[in-house]
Amino acid sequence: MRLGRSVWPSRSLRNGRPRTRRFNTVGNFDTLVNLQRSGAAPLRAVEGRTVEPTGARQGRFARGARGYLRTGLPPPTRRQGVHVVIMGCGRVGASLAAALERLGHEVAVIDKNPQAFRRLGHDFHGQQIVGVGFDRQVLIEAGIEEAGAFAAVSSGDNSNIISARVARENFGIEHVVARIYDHKRAAVYERLGIPTVATVPWTTDRFLRTLLPDGVASVWRDPSGNVALLQLPLNEGWVGRSVRDLQDATGARVAFIMRFGNGVLPDNKTMVQADDVVYVAARSGTVSDVTSVAARAPEEEN
Repeated sequence: MRLGRSVWPSRSLRNGRPRTRRFNTVGNFDTLVNLQRSGAAPLRAVEGRTVEPTGARQGRFARGARGYLRTGLPPPTRRQGVHVVIMGCGRVGASLAAALERLGHEVAVIDKNPQAFRRLGHDFHGQQIVGVGFDRQVLIEAGIEEAGAFAAVSSGDNSNIISARVARENFGIEHVVARIYDHKRAAVYERLGIPTVATVPWTTDRFLRTLLPDGVASVWRDPSGNVALLQLPLNEGWVGRSVRDLQDATGARVAFIMRFGNGVLPDNKTMVQADDVVYVAARSGTVSDVTSVAARAPEEEN
């Protein structure tokens, strides 16, 4: 049946095989028929490409679709997101869910308190599942089997680590992270292969970076809170001294040096120059001692 001068069922439609492999979805079959009945101008794609109706839509998005149109245009840009499951809908969980959704990811949030989902707001379009995050059936309902990442950010350390281990070990989720308040526990869980965010040390560092004007606070800390990376203010007396002398005096490890805007990976023979910005790695409990030694002029060798 001819629908118009420029729109008609193709041979590929009659044979049941598509003529080309990649098409753009631009409408549905009912829209095309209504336009033709109203006497509207025939539908044309860009650069004279014709538009042809196809049969029933296939795939996971096919439910309820009678048909759609195919053109020679490139497919529309689709958000390349992943499905992320979040356990805990507190302030952190709700903020994380909103941020992930803004970036184009699909999000499912689990919380045992239905009232907690109010924090998500009316603009949230993801799943909201009532239950505990380490329950297998609850995780399956949240889509854990198709998830690419899992975050446990509830207020309980035990619940977070158990659910993170279930997601990693039972469902094979590669990207898993758990929030832990107790930094001593965080070190143990890190050895179990579960990345953790130790809330207390991280928060302390953020306060120090705001309170201290001299940049002594760490710019990075490992999740267990044991190792800190900090920009080290140096006394002018260290200019011309070797990195090895600085490390021996402070007990810290020089990680890299920013010199004239370029990063330098030093060795023991590298000399400290004027205007160098030195970053060192140190154990958390020694940060104050390291910075105080570096702020003084080095002792002269006999």
